Amino acid sequence: MGLDVNAPLFVISVAAELAEMHPQTLRQYDRLGIVRPNRAPGRARRYSQRDVEALREVQRLSGEGVSLEGIKRILELENQVDALRAKVSELSAELDHARSSPRSRKDSRVFAAGSAGGDVVSLSRGQRPRPRSSAVVLWRP
Repeated sequence: MGLDVNAPLFVISVAAELAEMHPQTLRQYDRLGIVRPNRAPGRARRYSQRDVEALREVQRLSGEGVSLEGIKRILELENQVDALRAKVSELSAELDHARSSPRSRKDSRVFAAGSAGGDVVSLSRGQRPRPRSSAVVLWRP
């Protein structure tokens, strides 16, 4: 079993040393919302390995001339991409499971838009929605 990279293990002085930064810089990044560590009882900051990696990335981007606001946005977008990748993997696994299950094909439901009201109706596979008896007049001469 490996180390959880999200576990809040490091106090600010250790995290600063690992990231090769001054502790005050870490406090500033926390205030700006660039890297948000967990809080221990008593409000002490606790940094995870993932936080330290993010701090190193901040340092790299800063060295390339990216502003702190730009860095914050880059990190937010990277987090969003990671979350979306995880969701796609989850949905792909669910879809593979549904496709491989013989029962799912018989019992699967299809949803369609009903007539004029736009109601959503549930149908069995191969079934068509029934037209409503009342006609909708869109134009009269």
